[in-house]
Amino acid sequence: MAVVVRKARRPGADDPLDVALVDRVRAILALGGVPHADLQDGVQQVRLKLLEFRAEGREPLRSTAAWCAVVASNIAVDWHRERRRRERLDERLTALRPWDTERPGVEEARVLTLSVAQGLDALPLPQRQVVVLRFYADLPVAEIAEALGIPEGTVKSRLHAAVRALRARLHTDEVV
Repeated sequence: MAVVVRKARRPGADDPLDVALVDRVRAILALGGVPHADLQDGVQQVRLKLLEFRAEGREPLRSTAAWCAVVASNIAVDWHRERRRRERLDERLTALRPWDTERPGVEEARVLTLSVAQGLDALPLPQRQVVVLRFYADLPVAEIAEALGIPEGTVKSRLHAAVRALRARLHTDEVV
């Protein structure tokens, strides 16, 4: 009689995303404007896409971290598209409430953080995507261009326009 002995697996041993990568993906999603309540769903989508990529037997990734950063950024863009679709439907069904423009009087760092977050939200999605990948994920321009399938010059021009718009917003808001 043969006895089968199974090794106990550590929780998360088959997880393609390590803890640091999960934190990075969550941060990229948050910077991309995904609400806190939806961050775990976004991480799961990145994890699923990575598992699907590996299951397809494609050539191994040169940088899993960079690939996951781009996928997370794309998920944030998709989230905004879906949100806009829902908003258009809501507009048809009910009138939207006016935006609350009051800003609480808090410390300078918090005001700056909120202004930058609002500035990021106001950017067009392609500009927001390259800003997050460049300045948060610390990807070089060439890697961003390759990952997004666009020329380096396009990445640079989007970065330039985005930084100019953020800088103008911060000056308008009298934050800097």
